[in-house]
Parts: sequence; structure tokens; C-alpha cells
Amino acid sequence: MIRTRGLRMSYGAQEVLSGVDLEVHPGEVVCLLGPNGAGKTTTIEILEGFRLPSAGEVRVLGEDPAAAGEAWRARVGVVLQSWRDHARWTPRQLLTQLGGYFQPWSTPERPRPYAVDELIETVGLTEHADKKIVRLSGGQRRRLDVAVGIIGRPELLFLDEPTAGFDPQARRDFHELVHRLSDLEGTSILLTTHDLAEAEKLADRILILTNGRIVASGSAEELTRQVAGTAEVR
Repeated sequence: MIRTRGLRMSYGAQEVLSGVDLEVHPGEVVCLLGPNGAGKTTTIEILEGFRLPSAGEVRVLGEDPAAAGEAWRARVGVVLQSWRDHARWTPRQLLTQLGGYFQPWSTPERPRPYAVDELIETVGLTEHADKKIVRLSGGQRRRLDVAVGIIGRPELLFLDEPTAGFDPQARRDFHELVHRLSDLEGTSILLTTHDLAEAEKLADRILILTNGRIVASGSAEELTRQVAGTAEVR
């Protein structure tokens, strides 16, 4: 689903990514974990086709994201860190409008888009479906962001800090949604987070990105074993 080799990104003299190699396989949930400034969002934006790398090989769903067309984009879902638009619309209006863009790529095996009412219920916005978006709370707005990202029933979903602003119940609901997408829909997911506990709950595999490189890869249990022998408490 995703493959990069030697991925590099520089902004002027500042090198943000210095040779990132990663893979995401079908149906896998992979978490990109790292501190602020590690290059997580830059990596995600390159994979989404929103940013051109300075060097390296990138293949997402078999294509170069920077040159891929609309049929490729119909297979990809994106949830950005933040997004603001259409404040006077309601969630139902917005999702109905966006859903229409995916209908030409609907197949019997993977019908697109999701039914709007089903999706609204899935993300927990049933009571707010006809409220102006400008009147939604931060957590409700974030739920809508997630709905926008998955409306097209993507084969591959990018989630950049998806639970920012969520209350504990919304976070639990989101975790259930991720498992549903990966287990029942077969969706491959790459997400970024600062939260190790969240990564442990959601991810089949965790990639730790720091100083522009992936320095560790494995399940939460495998990573724990790797560092267990070097831990020291004073």
C-alpha cells in the first residue's frame, strides 16, 4: 500500500527527513510516533501528494502521489491535523456534497461513498447532523473531520493527529472506528500521534521517527522488549 526508500525532505538548509524507509501492507494499521519536529506531518503530506520530496522513491497504491490522478485520490482518505471550511453548512449538507464526488468510482466490491446517515451515526454526530458547522464544539468538529476523511470508503487512510481535541468518550469511539475500518473494511491506515498509549491500542506496528529518521519499528510488545534491557530508574 505504501513504500518509500531513501525519502528526504529539506526546507532550505534545514533537512527534515534524512532517508526514511517505510512500508504499509494491506489491512495494516501503522502508527508514526515521534516528538514535535520529527517530520511526521511532512512524511504524511508527501505520501498524500500534497508536498514534493527533495529526494527518494515514493509509491502509494502503486503510484507516485505527486503525479497520481483522480481515480487514485478516490481510493485515499485524509484527515488533516486541522481543517476549517463551510461554516454555514450543516454536517449532513457537507457530507452529502463531498460524497457525490466519489460515486463515479463506486464498485460492487467497494461501494462509494458511505451512506451519509450511517456515517453521521458512526462518528457520533446524529444529534448535531443539522446544526451549522460553526456552532459545533471542537470535539464535534473533529468528529466531522474524520467523517470527511472516510466518506469515500478509502482503501488507504491517513490520520494526522486524529484525536486532538477529543474527550475521553470520543477517543474511545474513534478507537473502535479504526478497528472497524481495518478489521471489517480492510482499510490500511497510517496515523501519527504523540500518544504512546494510543499507538499501543491502535497499531499493528509502530514506527518511531526522530531527527528525520525511523529509529525503531515493531509492535508495542516488540519495542518494549528492545528497550527493556537498557532501562534505568534513579
